[in-house]
Amino acid sequence: MFTLRTWTALALSAMLAYPLGEARSQGTWPNRPIRFIVPLPPGGANDLLARVFAERLQPVLGQPLVVENKPGAGGNVGTEFVARQPADGYTILLSSNTHVINVSMFSKLPYDPFKDFDPVTIVATIPFALTVNSNLPVHTVKEFLAYARAHPGSTYGTAGIGTPHHMGAELLRSMTGIDIVHVPYKGAAFLVPALLSSEVTFSIASISSLVPHFKSGKLRAIAIADDVRTPILPDVPTIAEAGPLPGFKIDVWFGVLAPAGTPRPIVDRLNTEINRTLQDQQLVKERLAPAGLSPVGTTPERYMEVMKADLVKYAKIAKDAGIKPE
Repeated sequence: MFTLRTWTALALSAMLAYPLGEARSQGTWPNRPIRFIVPLPPGGANDLLARVFAERLQPVLGQPLVVENKPGAGGNVGTEFVARQPADGYTILLSSNTHVINVSMFSKLPYDPFKDFDPVTIVATIPFALTVNSNLPVHTVKEFLAYARAHPGSTYGTAGIGTPHHMGAELLRSMTGIDIVHVPYKGAAFLVPALLSSEVTFSIASISSLVPHFKSGKLRAIAIADDVRTPILPDVPTIAEAGPLPGFKIDVWFGVLAPAGTPRPIVDRLNTEINRTLQDQQLVKERLAPAGLSPVGTTPERYMEVMKADLVKYAKIAKDAGIKPE
């Protein structure tokens, strides 16, 4: 009887030890640096946001967030990398709409945008603008469309296949019938020089990297791709109103994702600290607003709803534009 009781006690102890150890390990998170993966080159809004959070979260988490840029294949390289990492809270992703847009761009994604990730929060949105070099003799949407029709084969630059830049231009093509040619670059950092040198005719691009060039007069913002004007460029109309092209809208978000299975206490801690950072009005005024970024902050559940809605939205844009997955 003593032996049976002894073995029973040992068995119960073994059963209880794992969850207790797991709880303790979660309770000490983080106890080493966190890798913050940006699936695009430095210079874009993803990169800016990741570095802002890396700076602001280190004091509250007690560990550094190390930003790593892993560009390639329209963001798929860096995204797949995060999907394959342990779900322990030590590798997270700063993604954008591309996360779900790529479902319509690639016949075989190396990851599932939903099953392989746990959403943390949408951190910000940013308006995109129909942009040309100031040497181009167009100042309005109507003038731009007239120019494009008179110059079939005009090129448009993007930050890569499947990016919001790509979707915006293809939506414009499908709604107007203009003949334009896609020139994908490896990130926004390479797109801006192309616009400045007139290597491409136009782009529908994030204003985060364009505002300084609007102010210098080297680039011209023709219209905003969202359904409302932006306070940063209050005199610039939307494409929908200036076309007029009712219903034209490309809304772009940036969000934090973790590998699927990341313990919910870790997801909630990240959500709380990131959303609290977004409420810092000085940060918004000095770092985000000048780049055209508007803070958001959501629950993980709301983030999942937005991703599912965007999957449907951009699949329709791709289908209407005749884009076939590669």
